[in-house]
Amino acid sequence: MYAQMVKSEAANDDPALLAAFQARIDAGERIEPKDWMPDAYRKTLIRQIGQHAHSEIVGQLPEGNWITRAPTLERKAILLAKVQDEAGHGLYLYCAAETLGVTRDDLTEQLLSGRMKYSSIFNYPTLTWADIGAVGWLVDGAAIMNQVPLQRTSFGPYARAMVRICKEESFHQRQGYDLITKMAQGTAEQKAMAQDALNRFWYPSLMMFGPSDKDSVHSTQSMAWKIKINTNDELRQKFVDQTVPQAKYLGLTVPDENLKWNDDKDGWDFSEPDWNEFYDVLKGNGPCNTDRLEARQKAWTDGAWFRDGLMAHAKKAESRRVAAKVAAE
Repeated sequence: MYAQMVKSEAANDDPALLAAFQARIDAGERIEPKDWMPDAYRKTLIRQIGQHAHSEIVGQLPEGNWITRAPTLERKAILLAKVQDEAGHGLYLYCAAETLGVTRDDLTEQLLSGRMKYSSIFNYPTLTWADIGAVGWLVDGAAIMNQVPLQRTSFGPYARAMVRICKEESFHQRQGYDLITKMAQGTAEQKAMAQDALNRFWYPSLMMFGPSDKDSVHSTQSMAWKIKINTNDELRQKFVDQTVPQAKYLGLTVPDENLKWNDDKDGWDFSEPDWNEFYDVLKGNGPCNTDRLEARQKAWTDGAWFRDGLMAHAKKAESRRVAAKVAAE
């Protein structure tokens, strides 16, 4: 892997190699870890996959907060399964990133030092049980909208990881919608909780697609490389068009006075999120930024003994393998 990366850096400005690489992308071919790739392509993938993996892991925190307070045993089992799924998603994605020559330790260090981010949505608190439904319905719904196209992304390990992730996320979205339906069709107090959850999570969910296309730094090149398949604004519009009818069916009101149907574009007109809030949260000033990073730091510190044990076991196993090979010779 190291030799291949050195070759990549040496050839990174070779016009013929760059043209051949882009031709493969344009032809719809998958790029695999041992294939030559521009250094910028590799770095873009590490950034995107790493932040995606961190989001899956940090995303367990606002939901895990409610496992012990779930109202029924069935709901507790569902939430436990969902949180477990999110841990698995993080594992798949860290493994995909490792094929690019970065270690999981490196990615975690970048997260804890603030050099790598996770989705801003997880810096908002889950204040009521209805929020768990809103997270499944809105947050996982937005995640699916983002992730389904990634099954066609140009980097093979990332695309293959997304197949299983999307299947499981679809169940997460359905359980969230089922939960919010029960709340919306319940008592007046329960419906009010559902509406409050929608009010608080609507705009942060719209922010999950990233800034408007005109302000997106990475989108143009990522689209050319087919790391991204759709633009931020395309996905945001699709999410709104899908979600507004669901809210209407539930008897809930989307918190947007400018929301109206547009026949010309065959979709809903809607208000932009507060992008100042978005960037402020990214800078670490959201309601739960500090708590989330402290939780990840604690998990990393508390798990040091286990990682050390795994490494010691691996070294012993390798020593035994080498000794057995020498004895056989």
